[in-house]
Amino acid sequence: MNKYAVELIGTFFLVLTVGLAAGAGLAGDFAPFAIGLVLISVIYAGGHVSAAHYNPAVTLAFWLRGRCPSSDVLGYVVGQLLGTALAAGATLVLADVQRPEPAVPGLAAIAVAEVIFTFALTWVILNVATAKGTEGNGFYGLAIGAVVIGGIFTVGPISGAVFNPAVALGLCLLSLLDWSVLWLYVITTSAGAALAAVAFRALVTTRDSLR
Repeated sequence: MNKYAVELIGTFFLVLTVGLAAGAGLAGDFAPFAIGLVLISVIYAGGHVSAAHYNPAVTLAFWLRGRCPSSDVLGYVVGQLLGTALAAGATLVLADVQRPEPAVPGLAAIAVAEVIFTFALTWVILNVATAKGTEGNGFYGLAIGAVVIGGIFTVGPISGAVFNPAVALGLCLLSLLDWSVLWLYVITTSAGAALAAVAFRALVTTRDSLR
């Protein structure tokens, strides 16, 4: 239960920051940095307890990689989704969230952007946080936060740079994203994470055995 509670707390602060910094515009042009810095902080805070997934797609990748027992998957996802719901509620209490103009790119562009950058995020996570060759490093949180910041700047105007089914749910709860496209974000982020796990097992664990 400690692991699930830590996932709830970490996801809460991640989604809260997304809602306040990006949805309510409180961080202005620095929203990507606000989101990335909070993510880095909660990763270091909870990594030693739950491995700091804060993302159902990452939990999927950890499970496929063999670092999350099947018995933990549901608890992790429930914790993440509860944290998301609480964060959405807190955001609405704290600030006036304004829905942005609809994105110009179509569903295909959104799907490609989310698959590619969720792959990048999960690929980095698996390599810095689960590979034997990088065991005990102190840079894992910085690397993960950096790829999120870079992804937001790169494809934020295309897909919103979600990379996380829990964040997609939070954006729907805040009316920043249409419920009709939630399925697209869930599928594409899960697909990107699964592809990263497959690539990791094929390219890394052939020389860096599973632990």
